[in-house]
Amino acid sequence: MTTDQPDTRPELLIIAPMMPFVMEALERDYRTHRLWEQPDASAYLVAHGAGIQGVATNGGVGLKAEVMAALPALEMVAIYGVGLDAIDLRESARRGIRVSSTPDVLTNDVADQGLALLLAVARQVVYGDGYVRSGQWAGSGEMALTTRLGGKRAGIVGLGRVGQALARRLSALEMDVAYTDRAELAGQPYAFSPDVLSLAREVDVLIVAAAGGDSTRKMINSDVLAALGKGGILINISRGSIVDEDALVSALQSGQLGGAGLDVFAHEPKVPPALLELDNVVLAPHAASGTRESRREMGELVLDNLEAFFAGEPLPTPVKLPEAK
Repeated sequence: MTTDQPDTRPELLIIAPMMPFVMEALERDYRTHRLWEQPDASAYLVAHGAGIQGVATNGGVGLKAEVMAALPALEMVAIYGVGLDAIDLRESARRGIRVSSTPDVLTNDVADQGLALLLAVARQVVYGDGYVRSGQWAGSGEMALTTRLGGKRAGIVGLGRVGQALARRLSALEMDVAYTDRAELAGQPYAFSPDVLSLAREVDVLIVAAAGGDSTRKMINSDVLAALGKGGILINISRGSIVDEDALVSALQSGQLGGAGLDVFAHEPKVPPALLELDNVVLAPHAASGTRESRREMGELVLDNLEAFFAGEPLPTPVKLPEAK
Protein backbone atom coordinates (compact mmCIF):
# COMPACT_ATOMS: atom_id res chain seq x y z
CA MET A 1 0.00 0.00 0.00
CA THR A 2 1.52 3.31 -1.06
CA THR A 3 1.77 6.21 1.36
CA ASP A 4 2.64 8.76 -1.31
CA GLN A 5 0.48 11.87 -1.12
CA PRO A 6 0.22 14.66 -3.69
CA ASP A 7 2.29 17.72 -2.87
CA THR A 8 -0.30 20.39 -2.10
CA ARG A 9 2.13 23.08 -1.01
CA PRO A 10 1.73 26.40 -2.87
CA GLU A 11 4.19 27.05 -5.67
CA LEU A 12 6.59 29.90 -4.97
CA LEU A 13 8.97 31.67 -7.34
CA ILE A 14 12.12 32.98 -5.63
CA ILE A 15 13.66 35.75 -7.72
CA ALA A 16 16.96 36.07 -5.84
CA PRO A 17 18.64 34.20 -2.96
CA MET A 18 17.93 35.20 0.62
CA MET A 19 19.45 34.38 4.01
CA PRO A 20 19.97 30.64 4.59
CA PHE A 21 17.30 30.34 7.28
CA VAL A 22 14.78 32.01 4.96
CA MET A 23 15.67 29.72 2.08
CA GLU A 24 15.38 26.66 4.33
CA ALA A 25 11.92 27.69 5.48
CA LEU A 26 10.76 28.47 1.95
CA GLU A 27 12.02 25.12 0.66
CA ARG A 28 10.19 23.38 3.51
CA ASP A 29 6.85 25.13 3.20
CA TYR A 30 6.52 25.68 -0.56
CA ARG A 31 7.28 24.09 -3.88
CA THR A 32 10.00 26.49 -4.84
CA HIS A 33 11.35 27.67 -8.18
CA ARG A 34 14.75 29.40 -8.11
CA LEU A 35 14.64 31.80 -11.00
CA TRP A 36 18.21 33.13 -10.61
CA GLU A 37 19.58 29.62 -11.21
CA GLN A 38 17.85 29.16 -14.57
CA PRO A 39 20.02 29.59 -17.68
CA ASP A 40 16.93 30.60 -19.67
CA ALA A 41 14.50 32.33 -17.33
CA SER A 42 11.91 33.00 -20.04
CA ALA A 43 11.77 29.36 -21.10
CA TYR A 44 11.58 28.27 -17.48
CA LEU A 45 8.61 30.54 -16.84
CA VAL A 46 6.83 29.22 -19.93
CA ALA A 47 7.27 25.70 -18.57
CA HIS A 48 6.46 26.39 -14.90
CA GLY A 49 4.82 29.80 -14.58
CA ALA A 50 1.19 28.74 -14.82
CA GLY A 51 1.06 27.19 -11.35
CA ILE A 52 3.04 29.75 -9.40
CA GLN A 53 0.93 31.54 -6.78
CA GLY A 54 3.56 33.48 -4.85
CA VAL A 55 6.80 35.37 -5.39
CA ALA A 56 9.58 36.12 -2.92
CA THR A 57 11.98 38.85 -4.04
CA ASN A 58 14.02 41.76 -2.72
CA GLY A 59 13.54 45.47 -3.09
CA GLY A 60 16.44 45.96 -5.49
CA VAL A 61 15.56 43.21 -7.96
CA GLY A 62 11.80 43.51 -7.52
CA LEU A 63 9.52 41.81 -10.02
CA LYS A 64 9.99 42.68 -13.68
CA ALA A 65 6.88 43.24 -15.77
CA GLU A 66 7.66 40.34 -18.10
CA VAL A 67 8.02 37.96 -15.16
CA MET A 68 4.75 39.11 -13.62
CA ALA A 69 3.02 38.69 -16.99
CA ALA A 70 4.25 35.09 -17.18
CA LEU A 71 2.56 34.22 -13.86
CA PRO A 72 -1.21 34.10 -14.53
CA ALA A 73 -2.00 32.50 -11.15
CA LEU A 74 0.08 34.95 -9.11
CA GLU A 75 -1.65 36.11 -5.94
CA MET A 76 1.08 37.28 -3.56
CA VAL A 77 4.46 39.05 -3.72
CA ALA A 78 6.61 39.20 -0.58
CA ILE A 79 9.41 41.77 -0.77
CA TYR A 80 12.55 41.42 1.36
CA GLY A 81 13.12 45.15 1.84
CA VAL A 82 11.19 48.39 1.56
CA GLY A 83 11.95 49.46 -2.01
CA LEU A 84 8.85 49.35 -4.19
CA ASP A 85 10.11 51.02 -7.36
CA ALA A 86 11.10 47.71 -8.98
CA ILE A 87 7.56 46.31 -9.03
CA ASP A 88 4.52 47.62 -10.88
CA LEU A 89 2.10 48.34 -8.05
CA ARG A 90 -0.66 49.51 -10.38
CA GLU A 91 -0.54 46.24 -12.28
CA SER A 92 -0.54 44.40 -8.97
CA ALA A 93 -3.67 46.28 -7.94
CA ARG A 94 -5.34 45.67 -11.29
CA ARG A 95 -4.75 41.93 -11.00
CA GLY A 96 -5.63 41.77 -7.32
CA ILE A 97 -2.12 40.66 -6.32
CA ARG A 98 -1.27 41.29 -2.67
CA VAL A 99 2.14 42.79 -1.89
CA SER A 100 4.08 42.93 1.39
CA SER A 101 7.37 44.54 2.39
CA THR A 102 9.51 44.68 5.51
CA PRO A 103 9.20 48.21 6.95
CA ASP A 104 10.25 49.47 10.36
CA VAL A 105 12.75 46.69 11.14
CA LEU A 106 15.42 48.37 9.01
CA THR A 107 14.53 52.00 9.77
CA ASN A 108 17.09 52.59 12.51
CA ASP A 109 19.87 50.72 10.72
CA VAL A 110 19.41 52.76 7.53
CA ALA A 111 19.27 55.98 9.53
CA ASP A 112 22.44 54.95 11.37
CA GLN A 113 24.17 54.41 8.03
CA GLY A 114 23.13 57.84 6.84
CA LEU A 115 24.55 59.40 9.99
CA ALA A 116 27.74 57.31 9.72
CA LEU A 117 28.30 58.42 6.13
CA LEU A 118 27.70 62.04 7.04
CA LEU A 119 30.18 61.92 9.92
CA ALA A 120 32.70 60.05 7.77
CA VAL A 121 32.53 62.69 5.03
CA ALA A 122 32.45 65.76 7.27
CA ARG A 123 35.25 64.55 9.55
CA GLN A 124 37.18 62.74 6.77
CA VAL A 125 37.23 59.51 8.78
CA VAL A 126 38.25 57.23 5.92
CA TYR A 127 40.91 59.63 4.67
CA GLY A 128 42.22 60.02 8.21
CA ASP A 129 42.48 56.27 8.63
CA GLY A 130 44.61 56.10 5.50
CA TYR A 131 46.64 59.09 6.66
CA VAL A 132 47.65 57.21 9.79
CA ARG A 133 48.21 53.83 8.12
CA SER A 134 50.37 55.28 5.34
CA GLY A 135 52.71 57.00 7.78
CA GLN A 136 51.75 60.51 6.64
CA TRP A 137 50.82 61.57 10.18
CA ALA A 138 54.30 60.68 11.43
CA GLY A 139 55.97 62.12 8.36
CA SER A 140 53.90 65.19 7.55
CA GLY A 141 52.16 66.11 10.77
CA GLU A 142 48.49 66.91 11.22
CA MET A 143 46.09 66.32 8.35
CA ALA A 144 43.96 69.12 6.93
CA LEU A 145 41.15 70.47 9.10
CA THR A 146 37.65 69.01 8.72
CA THR A 147 34.09 70.28 9.22
CA ARG A 148 31.94 70.54 12.35
CA LEU A 149 28.33 69.38 11.98
CA GLY A 150 26.84 70.98 15.08
CA GLY A 151 25.06 74.22 14.15
CA LYS A 152 24.97 73.33 10.45
CA ARG A 153 21.72 72.99 8.49
CA ALA A 154 20.60 69.55 7.28
CA GLY A 155 17.96 68.94 4.64
CA ILE A 156 16.19 65.59 4.29
CA VAL A 157 14.60 64.59 0.99
CA GLY A 158 11.69 62.35 2.01
CA LEU A 159 10.49 62.44 5.61
CA GLY A 160 9.19 58.89 5.87
CA ARG A 161 10.21 56.40 8.54
CA VAL A 162 13.91 56.62 7.71
CA GLY A 163 13.80 60.38 7.18
CA GLN A 164 12.21 60.94 10.58
CA ALA A 165 14.72 58.63 12.29
CA LEU A 166 17.51 60.60 10.64
CA ALA A 167 15.99 63.90 11.71
CA ARG A 168 16.06 62.79 15.34
CA ARG A 169 19.72 61.81 15.05
CA LEU A 170 20.68 65.06 13.35
CA SER A 171 18.83 67.07 15.97
CA ALA A 172 20.86 65.26 18.63
CA LEU A 173 23.97 66.60 16.87
CA GLU A 174 22.50 70.08 17.30
CA MET A 175 21.91 70.49 13.57
CA ASP A 176 18.99 72.53 12.26
CA VAL A 177 16.76 70.14 10.29
CA ALA A 178 14.49 70.89 7.34
CA TYR A 179 12.84 68.61 4.80
CA THR A 180 10.93 68.31 1.58
CA ASP A 181 8.30 65.74 0.68
CA ARG A 182 5.26 65.44 -1.58
CA ALA A 183 3.42 67.65 0.90
CA GLU A 184 4.02 69.19 4.31
CA LEU A 185 3.53 66.61 7.06
CA ALA A 186 1.37 67.55 10.01
CA GLY A 187 2.88 67.40 13.48
CA GLN A 188 6.53 67.59 12.42
CA PRO A 189 8.78 70.12 14.17
CA TYR A 190 11.06 70.56 11.15
CA ALA A 191 10.93 73.35 8.57
CA PHE A 192 9.29 72.39 5.27
CA SER A 193 10.51 73.32 1.79
CA PRO A 194 8.18 72.87 -1.18
CA ASP A 195 10.80 71.29 -3.44
CA VAL A 196 14.31 69.87 -3.37
CA LEU A 197 15.90 72.87 -5.12
CA SER A 198 14.54 75.28 -2.52
CA LEU A 199 15.75 72.95 0.23
CA ALA A 200 19.25 72.66 -1.26
CA ARG A 201 19.61 76.44 -1.29
CA GLU A 202 18.96 76.60 2.46
CA VAL A 203 21.11 73.75 3.82
CA ASP A 204 24.71 72.63 4.22
CA VAL A 205 23.94 68.91 4.07
CA LEU A 206 21.38 67.19 1.84
CA ILE A 207 20.35 63.62 2.71
CA VAL A 208 18.32 61.56 0.25
CA ALA A 209 15.78 59.26 1.91
CA ALA A 210 13.03 59.38 -0.71
CA ALA A 211 11.47 56.48 -2.58
CA GLY A 212 12.86 55.54 -5.97
CA GLY A 213 10.92 55.32 -9.23
CA ASP A 214 10.17 57.50 -12.23
CA SER A 215 8.88 60.42 -10.15
CA THR A 216 12.24 60.87 -8.39
CA ARG A 217 14.64 59.74 -11.14
CA LYS A 218 17.64 62.13 -11.28
CA MET A 219 15.85 64.50 -8.90
CA ILE A 220 19.26 65.44 -7.49
CA ASN A 221 20.59 67.09 -10.65
CA SER A 222 23.21 69.70 -11.49
CA ASP A 223 20.97 72.57 -10.40
CA VAL A 224 20.37 71.00 -6.99
CA LEU A 225 24.08 70.26 -6.52
CA ALA A 226 25.00 73.82 -7.49
CA ALA A 227 22.45 75.13 -4.99
CA LEU A 228 23.96 72.93 -2.27
CA GLY A 229 27.27 74.59 -3.00
CA LYS A 230 31.01 74.25 -2.60
CA GLY A 231 30.93 73.38 1.07
CA GLY A 232 27.85 71.19 0.75
CA ILE A 233 27.65 67.47 1.44
CA LEU A 234 25.31 65.01 -0.29
CA ILE A 235 24.33 61.72 1.39
CA ASN A 236 22.29 59.07 -0.43
CA ILE A 237 20.88 56.06 1.45
CA SER A 238 17.83 55.53 -0.73
CA ARG A 239 18.14 54.71 -4.44
CA GLY A 240 20.98 55.44 -6.84
CA SER A 241 18.48 56.42 -9.54
CA ILE A 242 17.52 59.56 -7.59
CA VAL A 243 20.93 61.17 -8.17
CA ASP A 244 22.27 62.17 -11.57
CA GLU A 245 25.64 60.45 -11.18
CA ASP A 246 27.29 62.29 -14.07
CA ALA A 247 26.32 65.62 -12.54
CA LEU A 248 27.53 64.44 -9.13
CA VAL A 249 30.93 63.37 -10.45
CA SER A 250 31.31 66.68 -12.28
CA ALA A 251 30.38 68.70 -9.18
CA LEU A 252 32.81 66.78 -6.98
CA GLN A 253 35.69 66.94 -9.45
CA SER A 254 35.27 70.66 -10.06
CA GLY A 255 34.95 71.53 -6.38
CA GLN A 256 31.38 72.73 -6.89
CA LEU A 257 30.34 70.27 -4.14
CA GLY A 258 32.22 69.66 -0.92
CA GLY A 259 31.72 65.91 -0.52
CA ALA A 260 29.40 62.92 -0.76
CA GLY A 261 28.57 59.74 1.13
CA LEU A 262 26.88 57.11 -1.01
CA ASP A 263 25.36 53.78 -0.03
CA VAL A 264 23.53 53.32 -3.34
CA PHE A 265 24.33 53.73 -7.03
CA ALA A 266 22.47 53.90 -10.32
CA HIS A 267 23.89 50.67 -11.81
CA GLU A 268 24.82 48.50 -8.85
CA PRO A 269 27.26 46.96 -8.26
CA LYS A 270 28.97 49.16 -10.82
CA VAL A 271 30.28 52.44 -9.42
CA PRO A 272 31.48 55.35 -11.58
CA PRO A 273 35.29 54.94 -11.63
CA ALA A 274 35.82 58.65 -11.00
CA LEU A 275 34.22 58.33 -7.57
CA LEU A 276 36.86 55.81 -6.55
CA GLU A 277 39.57 58.41 -7.01
CA LEU A 278 38.09 61.14 -4.81
CA ASP A 279 39.15 61.64 -1.19
CA ASN A 280 36.01 63.64 -0.37
CA VAL A 281 33.70 60.71 -1.14
CA VAL A 282 32.84 57.79 1.15
CA LEU A 283 31.34 54.73 -0.54
CA ALA A 284 29.38 51.79 0.86
CA PRO A 285 28.09 48.66 -0.96
CA HIS A 286 24.32 49.22 -0.49
CA ALA A 287 24.72 48.04 3.08
CA ALA A 288 22.50 50.42 5.05
CA SER A 289 20.17 47.64 6.21
CA GLY A 290 23.06 45.17 6.42
CA THR A 291 23.07 44.34 10.09
CA ARG A 292 22.56 40.79 11.28
CA GLU A 293 19.62 41.90 13.38
CA SER A 294 17.86 43.79 10.62
CA ARG A 295 18.33 41.13 7.97
CA ARG A 296 17.01 38.40 10.28
CA GLU A 297 13.92 40.43 11.14
CA MET A 298 13.37 41.19 7.45
CA GLY A 299 13.57 37.49 6.62
CA GLU A 300 11.13 36.62 9.37
CA LEU A 301 8.66 39.17 8.01
CA VAL A 302 8.89 37.66 4.51
CA LEU A 303 8.03 34.26 5.98
CA ASP A 304 5.28 35.67 8.18
CA ASN A 305 3.61 37.50 5.29
CA LEU A 306 3.65 34.46 3.02
CA GLU A 307 2.35 32.22 5.79
CA ALA A 308 -0.46 34.64 6.61
CA PHE A 309 -1.50 35.01 3.00
CA PHE A 310 -1.74 31.31 2.27
CA ALA A 311 -3.58 30.78 5.57
CA GLY A 312 -6.16 33.36 4.56
CA GLU A 313 -5.13 35.75 7.33
CA PRO A 314 -4.33 39.51 7.19
CA LEU A 315 -0.80 40.35 6.10
CA PRO A 316 1.42 41.61 8.95
CA THR A 317 2.99 44.33 6.77
CA PRO A 318 0.94 44.90 3.62
CA VAL A 319 1.87 47.44 0.98
CA LYS A 320 -0.92 49.89 0.22
CA LEU A 321 -1.59 49.60 -3.48
CA PRO A 322 -2.93 52.38 -5.70
CA GLU A 323 -6.53 52.14 -6.76
CA ALA A 324 -6.94 49.81 -9.72
CA LYS A 325 -7.95 51.44 -12.99
